[in-house]
Amino acid sequence: MKSPPRPAAPRNAAPGPDGAPRKPRGRPRSFDREAALDAAMEVFWRKGYEATSISDLTDAMGINPPSLYAAFGDKERLFMAAIERYSAERGESCPYACEPTARGAIRRLLTYMAHELTGGDHPRGCMMMMAAATSANASEVMQKALASKRAAGRESIRGRIRQGIKEGDVPAGTDAAALADFFSTVVAGMSMQARDGASRKSLLATVDNAMLAFPAVVAKKKSMAAA
Repeated sequence: MKSPPRPAAPRNAAPGPDGAPRKPRGRPRSFDREAALDAAMEVFWRKGYEATSISDLTDAMGINPPSLYAAFGDKERLFMAAIERYSAERGESCPYACEPTARGAIRRLLTYMAHELTGGDHPRGCMMMMAAATSANASEVMQKALASKRAAGRESIRGRIRQGIKEGDVPAGTDAAALADFFSTVVAGMSMQARDGASRKSLLATVDNAMLAFPAVVAKKKSMAAA
């Protein structure tokens, strides 16, 4: 009795060792989305938004372009996802506001940034500041989102200074907004210095000089009159 004929092999499918048709290729190997996002974040951090190509990203993430688009949408949305990850892991990792005085809080923030910006386990500088300098041709939506992130950072500093005014460790009448803008500018400048190779020692010296601008509370003189 004759054996029933084998089913026809799918088109373009090469036969296996036993002559049976190979199974069609399935989906590409799955990847770790979080690890891929970390890899993308580092590329954007190192090269900036505009200088980073899709090829740079796929090489670092270990995926092909279709997988990148399927997982993250496009380069701009991937960049914004990387910015959110950076903010969560780096930008918000210094709980400076819990210091007992506003002066102490701002010094802690600047000191933290001097160490962070010159760390050896990641690209130098601040990814958020790099984004501002390397995304001039990005969409208006992305520009507004980045501006909102920067504004939130300034508002956090401003809020801590206002708290200091209320609690009496910052002189009444201090312009909290202007002082917050000043220290935000100091952070931005430190980031660019770090990108250019400034040492940690140099940035810490910048911190000391910047803190000279922080207004001191003048203690009230005790009356010397006899009771």
